[in-house]
Amino acid sequence: MLAGDEFLRSPPRKTVRFGGTLEEILVKYQKGETSDFNLLKHQLLDPDIKDDQIINWLHEFRSSVTHLTKDFEQLISILLKVSWLRRSQAVVEEYLAFLSNLVSAQTIYLRPCLAMLVSHFIPPRITIRENNVDISDSDDDENVPEGFNTCHRALQTIVKYVPLTPQFLMPVLAEKFPFVNKSERTLQCFVHNVLRISVYIPTLRREILELVIERLLKIDVSAPRKEIEAAEEIENKETEGLFDLDEDGENPGKNGTMAHPIAERLDILMIILFSYVKDICHVNGKLDIANTKDLYRDLVAVFDKLILPTHGSCHVQYIMFYLCSFRLAIAEAFVEHLWKKLQDPNTPAVIRQAAANYIGSFLARAKFIPVVTVKACLDLLVNWLHMYINNQGTGPKALCDVAIHGPFYATCQAVFYVVIFRHQQILDGNLKKGNAINLSCFQGLAFLQNLNFERIVMSQLNPLKVCLPSIVNFFAALTRKYQIAFCDTIIERNKRQVLPVVRSSCGGDSIETSTNPLDSFFPFDPYILKRSKDIIDSLYQFWEEQSAEDLKQETEPTNEIKGEEEDDFLKGETPQNDGLLGLMPGSFESSHHSPETCVGSPSVTVLISQELADKDVVQPPFLQKDLF
Repeated sequence: MLAGDEFLRSPPRKTVRFGGTLEEILVKYQKGETSDFNLLKHQLLDPDIKDDQIINWLHEFRSSVTHLTKDFEQLISILLKVSWLRRSQAVVEEYLAFLSNLVSAQTIYLRPCLAMLVSHFIPPRITIRENNVDISDSDDDENVPEGFNTCHRALQTIVKYVPLTPQFLMPVLAEKFPFVNKSERTLQCFVHNVLRISVYIPTLRREILELVIERLLKIDVSAPRKEIEAAEEIENKETEGLFDLDEDGENPGKNGTMAHPIAERLDILMIILFSYVKDICHVNGKLDIANTKDLYRDLVAVFDKLILPTHGSCHVQYIMFYLCSFRLAIAEAFVEHLWKKLQDPNTPAVIRQAAANYIGSFLARAKFIPVVTVKACLDLLVNWLHMYINNQGTGPKALCDVAIHGPFYATCQAVFYVVIFRHQQILDGNLKKGNAINLSCFQGLAFLQNLNFERIVMSQLNPLKVCLPSIVNFFAALTRKYQIAFCDTIIERNKRQVLPVVRSSCGGDSIETSTNPLDSFFPFDPYILKRSKDIIDSLYQFWEEQSAEDLKQETEPTNEIKGEEEDDFLKGETPQNDGLLGLMPGSFESSHHSPETCVGSPSVTVLISQELADKDVVQPPFLQKDLF
């Protein structure tokens, strides 16, 4: 094979053809003589054109690029449609040289050239017909990856000759992005190639990530969790009993394929996105701090713009979850970023509530976040809640109103959620290990005691009335068990009251009741895409139902809605506002506690003394002193 420069200097092979030289044909066309010009177009459109003929014509086109003005746009369009990727290497090299010369001399053809190259990011379709039915699909032969590499070579060359290429490339990528209903292979190849561009054009990385994540979000929200689970359940019922074991002794139902077609596409694309993040952040198998920080900045910008305002996405947000798992500092930076949004009064309330949902779900579910960080975040959130209560005073705004205090209630729910999931780690074991006192548990109890949940739940804002009933019941049982706070009286009072929600419709306004007035959702609910799930599971904190048995028994007296299910720790997901009751609002009997009054829980010393007294254990000297 000839070297690059040698190939460009070498003369073309002689071939038999009709008409004069290209330059003569172009001059005649401008004078109105179109016969040779039409003959040239016919030869270029001939599917049986030989490689030597193509090389000869391309060589002449390279020599005449200065004559290829906008008047010959039709001719260039034909040249860009010539099948060149699947021909000999000589044709490929000549075609790439022609593209470089064309965009350098005539920048008006830059966008058509980019569009042609991007269109080759999708594997060509092969025609297959069975019983007069077209079952054509993407070609997966061994030449497809080589064709992708050639297109990326061409793009890199064009970028070198035309610095403004990135500005024209992004609209082309958005335009050529396949529709959701295209095959998995088509979407997989295109997304992979688009992300590959960001490696050699780093200035486009943020825009490329934004484009990919935007399209993945559309796929994600079009496949709700309930639909995916329903499709899997139907498939399991259909295959149940047909096969117990296949020939290899494996369950054929667990082949990693999603029953829901849109979820299947999303699963494949999420694997590509996870792999991209890992490859960017790791160099030679080791985490590269600089690369990770740069990628975090790009992804958090996309998160703010697209993911955070999107309600109901189930899986795309896990890209941030996965990135944060690489280093604790990244996870802490992400929580701090969300915290700034939550406490910023200039941020829209819906975004502040979403930020609270993300903080709560992230702290509860991220196994890689140590309990020290969880406690620090809880302390920060609870202090903000107390300050919020202080600032309300006793005015008319100090009553239960979701429209006014939405971020406050979302934060309360986030705190309750984290405590439910992480209380065992905070307490670090049982209250006693035999007759020895677990000192770390004393510290954990003291920490929870100092958060003063009693004041929050008994405030006039009444968060227990707004938060999800199931979370409230779990939190109430947990705080009662460890005597951190006593919520039962407030829950019983709230049962007798109705929280009105005004909804407008074509038939007029109606006052209804919702069990989810915050329209809450937990962004890091269990990940259910089968293939990409393996990447997340090792990083994920699942709900340990065995440890919740005692709590369930204790919640029975206050469990108003036993069918209410959120997340996997309640064997389901967040309830939607589809179970509405047409009731008139009841009178709100608020408990007029002074916001400055801190109703404390029993001292941790008292709790320990009670536990020791039950077992007739002698108190050590340090317990006879005030722990605080």
